Amino acid sequence: MTSFLIRPAEPDDAPDVVRLINALADYERLRGESWPSEEKLRKHLADDATPKIEALVAHDIKSGRCVGFALYYFNYSTFLTNFGMFLEDLFVEEKYRGSGIGFALFNRLAVIAEKKGCMRLDWNVLDWNEPAISFYEKIGATPLTGWTTMRLDRSAIETLSNG
Repeated sequence: MTSFLIRPAEPDDAPDVVRLINALADYERLRGESWPSEEKLRKHLADDATPKIEALVAHDIKSGRCVGFALYYFNYSTFLTNFGMFLEDLFVEEKYRGSGIGFALFNRLAVIAEKKGCMRLDWNVLDWNEPAISFYEKIGATPLTGWTTMRLDRSAIETLSNG
């Protein structure tokens, strides 16, 4: 049985989180789209960062190794006129899956969301990721229908901003 510790990420956790981001990119078959920067992540995790992201990290107590993370930020719902939480990514190394770390990360996210008065906690999942979808449904999540995720990449942002 794995004993683990979940705690808020600090700027000095950036190297571990970047390593896990790359492992997530490999798992999702998106490594060609993943260019995480320790320097940027360190700045974005700082207490005085604007805009700011937050994260939780999971450590295997025996080895001290960082084996999972959940990176999130707060958003706003105009319909609810209240804040929500958006989980950008959650990842647990394969060796540690099934040990309760994913559930513990979600539990801690729910505690934070409840404490902050968030009306909802949203995230995306790739439609082929059946193990994740099954896990999410077990913790009470429901898939949204009728929505399509849209994106402007950096090039499109630059083009649009230049009129």
